[in-house]
Amino acid sequence: MKRYAYYLSCINESMTKELDKSIELWQNDLDIDLVKLHESTCCGGSNLDYVSPKHFALVNGRNIALAEKLGLDLVTSCNTCLLTIRSAKQKLDESQALRDEVNGILKKEGLEYKGTADVRHLLWVLTEDVGLETIREKTKVPLTNYKIAPFYGCHILRPSTILGKDDPLEPTSMDKLIEALGGKVIPYEHKNKCCGFHTLLVAEEESLCLAAESLQEAIEAKADFIVTPCPLCHTVLDGYQSKALKQTNIRKSIPVFHLSEMVGLALGYTPRQLGIKRHIVT
Repeated sequence: MKRYAYYLSCINESMTKELDKSIELWQNDLDIDLVKLHESTCCGGSNLDYVSPKHFALVNGRNIALAEKLGLDLVTSCNTCLLTIRSAKQKLDESQALRDEVNGILKKEGLEYKGTADVRHLLWVLTEDVGLETIREKTKVPLTNYKIAPFYGCHILRPSTILGKDDPLEPTSMDKLIEALGGKVIPYEHKNKCCGFHTLLVAEEESLCLAAESLQEAIEAKADFIVTPCPLCHTVLDGYQSKALKQTNIRKSIPVFHLSEMVGLALGYTPRQLGIKRHIVT
């Protein structure tokens, strides 16, 4: 069984609890053990680095150090947490002075940032460590009746200098996972676009316009549902869907699933078990 330190994202602890609930159901089915980092703290999203670069490095250096204390890589299911923590890791790895300053503070907790733990997304664990062939073999209820529109979100793709997995212009990892689970991938031009979450509070109209374009394309392509690896993207595309689609001539709706829920369905768990009824659009 492969073990990882699982970073508890703030949004999963509050708005998207069903995401972690789904993972808890099926992780053992795929021979992985996500050890929750209960002592971790908020990564600071896309804001802390601009407000206080030193606190940004300290907070996320500490989060990584907690994983390193367990001898495990850190795994997150939130795109923004992924980008944020990997960005902090890059800064710490490139600056001995910054590492020394951060470790001087972490020493008080008995922690040390060494740079030995990788920071990864759950999607990468599934496609690279578990492997598509294993996932195909363990699928109990193939998603053969579903046409699925993948929506990657930007913080798992860009900047590629920090993330460096998928081609940011033509990502394929989630497409391949959908196919391994038996689903049909809908060609989806907006799959690598921004959902608009991070401008929602300051420029709502522009933010919802981005979401509306993605939702409209999926609906017009007759997708049965959208799947995203990011809870922030899910919050916009599901929770604000009705408001976003008012900007279009579309009078339909489309369910939006978390990556973990899609995997759970294919492994034989019911929508009720996976918490899908918590969604706004079901």
